[in-house]
Amino acid sequence: MKKYLKILKKCPLFAEIEDDSLLRMLTCLGAKVEEFDKKYTILAEGYPATYIGIVLSGSVQIVQVDYDGNRSILSELSAPDVFAEAFACAEVRALPVSVIANEPSQIMLIDCNHILHTCENNCGFHQQLIFNLMKDLATKTILFHQRIEVTSKRTTREKLLTYLSMQAKKANSHSFEIPFDRQELADYLEVDRSGLSAEIGKLKKEGVLDSQKNRFVLY
Repeated sequence: MKKYLKILKKCPLFAEIEDDSLLRMLTCLGAKVEEFDKKYTILAEGYPATYIGIVLSGSVQIVQVDYDGNRSILSELSAPDVFAEAFACAEVRALPVSVIANEPSQIMLIDCNHILHTCENNCGFHQQLIFNLMKDLATKTILFHQRIEVTSKRTTREKLLTYLSMQAKKANSHSFEIPFDRQELADYLEVDRSGLSAEIGKLKKEGVLDSQKNRFVLY
């Protein structure tokens, strides 16, 4: 596990935990690292939520498909992001989403029961780990509400401009890149791809924005 130490130190789940303690913790938690090819389903909708995942390399998408087969991208995560923690902590019997590798990825998987229930060794760092987990869940709740702010807008134009404004603020620049291609952006905004492309074209003509692939400039 030593080779993953540098990236794990950046993971919010392990904040304020020393290197030696972290390595011992990973053994105590039974952490395992697996490699997944692009488009591989790491966690599947409908299956019990047991594991918390940490992206060590590559990226993953959290995807939801409705009854009619419409696909929505809820988020895209890269190293050292954490996923499925809320579902695993709640012991959800059937995941409402799938986690899919967006590219070849290395993922650390930890059984949530090993986090929520202290081991017989009564490790001193375990309380810090639980605190970090609760803080991470609170942060994710805030991000979830931000996404609702985007998707609750009535029109494609409003959804797009709300999302792009958030990304510009995040980048602290009028010029920025987003983590989605056109189809993925349409899935995230929950709009039709052709309608989205048409709206981007209109906004370009109006001088509101410019774009090339996944790079945008807001004027």
